[in-house]
Amino acid sequence: MTAETVRRLAELEVDEETREVRVDGSVVDLTRTEFDLLAALASRPGRVLQRETLLREVWQTDWEGNLRLVEAHMSNLRRKLVAAGLSSPEIRTVRGVGYRLVAA
Repeated sequence: MTAETVRRLAELEVDEETREVRVDGSVVDLTRTEFDLLAALASRPGRVLQRETLLREVWQTDWEGNLRLVEAHMSNLRRKLVAAGLSSPEIRTVRGVGYRLVAA
């Protein structure tokens, strides 16, 4: 486990090498897509990632008809992280733009 593959933000840990996410040390079961979304956000904490950027990075497409797809997966990701006890950082919506991961 190297520093480049593990991102720690408050009680959240994202390990890109093992593709595991932990909240306070407990593993959170995420789909491939949910993990990829979270890894993209965690790689740039505090920065807004546009929905179009997430489409390109996670789904390798830029067809804007898929923007609802990003929203649906983001909703599922948030639900799982909150159920696991995550209070910080949180995924915030930037209306009309995208999402960012920020410490509360």
